[in-house]
Amino acid sequence: MSTITENALQSLQPPITPASFNANQSEPIRLYPLSNYTFGTKEAQPEEDPSVAARLSRLQQHYDSHGMRRTCEGILICHEHNHPHILMLQIANAFFKLPGDYLLPEDEEIDGFKKRLNERLAPVGTQFSGEGVNDEWEVADCLAQWWRPNFETFMYPFIPAHVTRPKECKKLYFIQLPRSKVLSVPKNMKLLAVPLFELYDNVQRYGPQLSAIPHLLSRYRFEFVDEAGTPVSITPGGGPYENRPGVKVLAGGDVDMKQENGQ
Repeated sequence: MSTITENALQSLQPPITPASFNANQSEPIRLYPLSNYTFGTKEAQPEEDPSVAARLSRLQQHYDSHGMRRTCEGILICHEHNHPHILMLQIANAFFKLPGDYLLPEDEEIDGFKKRLNERLAPVGTQFSGEGVNDEWEVADCLAQWWRPNFETFMYPFIPAHVTRPKECKKLYFIQLPRSKVLSVPKNMKLLAVPLFELYDNVQRYGPQLSAIPHLLSRYRFEFVDEAGTPVSITPGGGPYENRPGVKVLAGGDVDMKQENGQ
């Protein structure tokens, strides 16, 4: 019997179901499809610093006046073809970052973080109306803390042993997206939906912080639902993709959407 025939016969056999392997896990987190969300644009938000040197100089001024800078960024997750996608911003067609920013010195952490998320992604004026426009951000677990030991670009997921006064701490928070939400991105940025497999081990393109997100999320189980809110899959598991997931441009940027999405 040929190998092809043997493989065909094997594929008809039901898989062997192992014993339960879900000990000490929290309840699955529900992820809604990308199509449930509405995306738009708003006025541009130019970068505060024209160069890396200017940004580090401003960091030093902040440290001299207020101490360590506190920064919060959000990991917003939805799904496409039952695969988790992370919503992130792209600036100048090159630089990727998560929504969020540094907190003002007088801000409380979570309230200040929500203000920063609104600055980046909340719709303005009467651009949109209806469900999901004014929903509060649901800030869940803190998934990572990155530390800047000096006035340099390097950040570490730990405080080096010789450092007693780090200059910045950046926290990455898991943001639980509701069933629907309206998001608006500044015109000078793009809002992307990036699949986990694109981020994984891709330090060269996304840097150490973003490429580590699949590791951070591996602790969770995800329940994927359709547009009507009906569960269709849960990890581990899934199913064959009708279309291969990929990076999608959702809003912003002067681009040909069909060309960017590979259509």
